[in-house]
Amino acid sequence: MGQKKALIVVTSHSQLGDTGERTGWYLPEVAHPYFRLVAAGLEVEFASPRGGDAPVDEGSLRSPDEDSARFLHDPTLMPRLRRTLAPEQLTASDYAAILFAGGHGTMWDFPNNARLAAVTAAIYEQGGVVAAVCHGPAALVNVKHSDGRYLVAGKKLATFTNEEERAMKLDSVVPFLLETALRERGAEIQSGPNWQENVVVDERLITGQNPQSAAKLGDEVARVLKRA
Repeated sequence: MGQKKALIVVTSHSQLGDTGERTGWYLPEVAHPYFRLVAAGLEVEFASPRGGDAPVDEGSLRSPDEDSARFLHDPTLMPRLRRTLAPEQLTASDYAAILFAGGHGTMWDFPNNARLAAVTAAIYEQGGVVAAVCHGPAALVNVKHSDGRYLVAGKKLATFTNEEERAMKLDSVVPFLLETALRERGAEIQSGPNWQENVVVDERLITGQNPQSAAKLGDEVARVLKRA
């Protein structure tokens, strides 16, 4: 495969339920892991459920931290999020890792994308890393091993919590509560305090609770890949 490649998947969904407000992918949850994966020697590609132009959550562009500002101002990076790969263009054997970034849009278009689920399962079963942060674990809800078992069953996970969703007053806006759905699939959720870094590593499944966890998530993905 030559240089190891990682895939960061972002949402294609821009509408926050019936609120009339817009959403999309969350900048720090892309920027922080991206720079850590690149620093570890990985080539990083971007995909989304529909491919092409992926909408960014405008709120995540305000007061950017150092990595987010670096990502925004790099003349090559934001344009790549306007031409993301579609699931049908992906070949699992090309990737050592797949990472699902968050943003509320993921709750609508990640869970039921059968092609993304198949690619995710294949990457894991070929010995690769599956990672997700904040609402990114929405992509894992319906991923199954080739024998029909849910990927998250019996696994320790971090995810955006029901408590954090309620704190944002979006628990009645999202189509389901992510923590609840993952528990129903057999995941063992390990929650930390609201808005505090919390990353859980269970072998090659690496998950982070919220935007504050994105940098460490990237570090952990790089660490696990390095020893693989």
